[in-house]
Amino acid sequence: MDKVVRLAQAPDYEDPVQLADQLQGLIRRLRRAQAERLAPLGLTPAQERALRLITRGDEPPRMTELAERLGIVPRSLTTVVDALEEAGLVRREIDPRNRRAILLRLTDQGAAVRDGLREARRRAAEDLFAPLSADDRKTLAGLLTRLDPSAPEQ
Repeated sequence: MDKVVRLAQAPDYEDPVQLADQLQGLIRRLRRAQAERLAPLGLTPAQERALRLITRGDEPPRMTELAERLGIVPRSLTTVVDALEEAGLVRREIDPRNRRAILLRLTDQGAAVRDGLREARRRAAEDLFAPLSADDRKTLAGLLTRLDPSAPEQ
């Protein structure tokens, strides 16, 4: 039986669909690597994203604000926050300025886990970008900024 050998074609860098496919593939690879590193911490990627956003501001966010920032409906966020609260990473508090609103506050244990999350994300990103030189990374950062000028600077 003859084996059919397919040679990979070089990507057409002028085809935006191929570029988008390539970018999506890298994003999937990064997400898989991050998920693998989050697993020992007992967190899903959704829980990690929520925990990360809870820690970003000076004030604890309201649940409705966090759902909006994550781009999910509040009911979906409730499930994520339930798991974070059960793990002792966040606690719900009534907002003293609006007693119908719920604030999400990081616990001491949540702060410790947050540091582990940062390390897990950093290692996954280091692995992905390891083949790039410092100049390559700078060029890539500039290109990504041009594609999404509204993205916050890191």
